[in-house]
Amino acid sequence: MCGRYLLNSPMEALEAQFEAEALTDFQPRYNLAPTAPVLVVLATADGRVIALHQWGLVPSWSKDPAQGGRMANARAETVAEKPSFRSPFRKSRCIIPADGFYEWQARSGGPKQPFCIRAVDGSTLGFAGVRDRWEGPDGVLDTCTIITTTANGNMAPIHDRMPVILAPGDYAAWLEPGTGAARLKALLRPCPEDFLRVFPVGLAVGNVRNEGPGLMEPLDAQ
Repeated sequence: MCGRYLLNSPMEALEAQFEAEALTDFQPRYNLAPTAPVLVVLATADGRVIALHQWGLVPSWSKDPAQGGRMANARAETVAEKPSFRSPFRKSRCIIPADGFYEWQARSGGPKQPFCIRAVDGSTLGFAGVRDRWEGPDGVLDTCTIITTTANGNMAPIHDRMPVILAPGDYAAWLEPGTGAARLKALLRPCPEDFLRVFPVGLAVGNVRNEGPGLMEPLDAQ
């Protein structure tokens, strides 16, 4: 699963990496959790844009928009078939930028140990996601979810799932409306083991109210 992540890159850098125009501002965040406003990259008739969505998918047909927090993740194995995700998977895919994510490892005799997972070269990650738009009496709500897959060798000792991290060369195929189902499913795989750096961080990240760059600082540097 992916239940927390961080995004602190300047908007100009995100626009350059994802070849997209920003439609919103965004302040650095170091402890994003489900239901938070997050950035997504999506394709429009006029090109790629970066917009704000709520993390946690609310299907367009849902009667209760509050359920979004329960659908922060979709499994790669079932995203094309699950009623909540199958239509967005076909028609409304997006990329969710992240500069790292957190996962917790169980240990005996104490609380779970949090780890921060980042690209070895420090670049921004592009999570595969899907999005949907819910319309109700109170207005429009745009939401998204992160697709997860089986863990690679680096992640497996910590957790059995991880986000699908798209290679930059696959951004276009993921966002292109005409990409076939077989090609899309082929992209839903673990990233190479040597792409990620995994290191323990302090327990403070476990509290969603905590923020700041210190949350991503390696434990041995604290």
